[in-house]
Amino acid sequence: MKSERRSLIKKLFASVAGIAGIGAVSKVQAAVPAPAPEKEVGDVEMYQDVPLFSGHTKFNNLVFVAGKGAHFDGDITAHTKHVLDELEKELIKAGSSMEKVLKCSVFLHDLNDYKAMNEAYKGRFGSKPPCRTTVAVYGGVPGDSLVEIDCIAYV
Repeated sequence: MKSERRSLIKKLFASVAGIAGIGAVSKVQAAVPAPAPEKEVGDVEMYQDVPLFSGHTKFNNLVFVAGKGAHFDGDITAHTKHVLDELEKELIKAGSSMEKVLKCSVFLHDLNDYKAMNEAYKGRFGSKPPCRTTVAVYGGVPGDSLVEIDCIAYV
């Protein structure tokens, strides 16, 4: 009776050790990271023959679109509509769309333009708009644009 009990206990410990050993091997295999996917970039803006930034960058299923501005005379409504059109073109180039935008950042030259910018912005991202941050930029938006917008979307 005693020897049968010892035999059962030994078998139990052996099976537990076997399971723990298999678990340890699978944990080691899972800890080895898979190689990172390579990022894809859209059109690259050059500055004195040196790459400055890309119009968009894709990584996995995400698209990061560089800030778009409006560099012409006009009011905040015209600038916002133009910027959103340019953003949409860049998203389409990247294989995405306005409906797939997850996050926008809006940079205003003047915070007093907030209400008019919102009117032009409204409805451009479908029925489920992205989360958004809006700030007024000290010193103004580069290139004399009244607004600049960038975004993150999925493909």
